[in-house]
Amino acid sequence: MSKITILDHPLIQHKTTILRQKNTTNKDFRESVEEITMLMCYEALRDLPLEDVEIETPITKTVQKQLKGKKLAVVPILRAGLGMVNGLLNLVPAAKVGHIGMYRDEETLQPHEYYCKLPDDIQERLIVVVDPMLATGGSAIDAISQIKSYGGKHIKFLCLIAAPEGIKALSEAHPDVEIYCANVDSCLNENGYIVPGLGDAGDRIFGTK
Repeated sequence: MSKITILDHPLIQHKTTILRQKNTTNKDFRESVEEITMLMCYEALRDLPLEDVEIETPITKTVQKQLKGKKLAVVPILRAGLGMVNGLLNLVPAAKVGHIGMYRDEETLQPHEYYCKLPDDIQERLIVVVDPMLATGGSAIDAISQIKSYGGKHIKFLCLIAAPEGIKALSEAHPDVEIYCANVDSCLNENGYIVPGLGDAGDRIFGTK
């Protein structure tokens, strides 16, 4: 089974409450998604490799730490995952960004891929797949399978809201992938939406219906 980390910091809980409220504006929703992602990123990237580097301070020469080698690739699952990208790039601006486009069949609830563009050196990087919602787990499972087919190995998955069903499905399909989520909600409804959830994250980020 995957390693699952619930990041329930008070600031994350507070900002998630803003996301859940139906009257939150698109602007405030987008900003809260980015801020929560930054807070999650701090913990999820705790194991980034470091190397020694000699620098000179105003006082003396000293050996300090910096990020080592090929660092990070951020892969949002389109389109809602785009709302989380800047939260990561704010902390690791040198990261490369890939994209995987998925849409869900509203009748079968099954995901379908329509786009995939990844960095050429994806196999050398820590890969952080981002999507605000982990509902059935289908899109995340398929996206990670696609990344692995291109040689991706060290993969983490970040989401804001997860259903127990999605966590179970993803951890069984990809037990090597670490899962980080800010909230685990109660269940999925008959339409495959997370309850209590926050509605359609993509619509709320981009102001569409």
